[in-house]
Amino acid sequence: MSFEEKRSWIYAIVAAAVPVAYFVTILTKVPGTDVSEIAYVGPMLTAIGVGIGAGIVLGIVAAVASPKDAGRADERDKQINRLGDYVGFYVMSICALVPLGLAMANVEQFWIANSLYLAFVLAALTSAVVKIVAYRRGL
Repeated sequence: MSFEEKRSWIYAIVAAAVPVAYFVTILTKVPGTDVSEIAYVGPMLTAIGVGIGAGIVLGIVAAVASPKDAGRADERDKQINRLGDYVGFYVMSICALVPLGLAMANVEQFWIANSLYLAFVLAALTSAVVKIVAYRRGL
C-alpha cells in the first residue's frame, strides 16, 4: 500500500468519525428544543479542529511508521489524488445548494450551518472513497 493510499484511508476514517460524533452530540438536543437555543458553534469548531489535528497527527504517525514511503508520490498517485479532488469538488458544489436554499428561505442559522458542514463532510468522504477505490481497482 502506497503512502498516499494510507493517507486516503486516514482521511476517510477521520472524515467519518469526527462528524458522526459531532452530529450525534448536537442532533440529540434537537427534539423538544428550539434550535436557536442550541449551542452548536463551539462543538462545530471543535469538531473541525479535531478533524484537522487528527488528520495531521495520524499522517505524521504513518510517515514515521514507514519513513521510506513518506512523501513519495508517483504519477499514478498524482492522478488518483486529482480525480478524488475533482469528484469531491463536484459533490461540494452540488451539496452547497442546500444551505444556499435554506438561507434564501430564511431558515434558522443552525440548519444552514449544519447543512454546510454536512456538505463539507460528504465532499471529503466522497473524495477519500474515490481515491481508495481508484487505488484498489486501478485508475
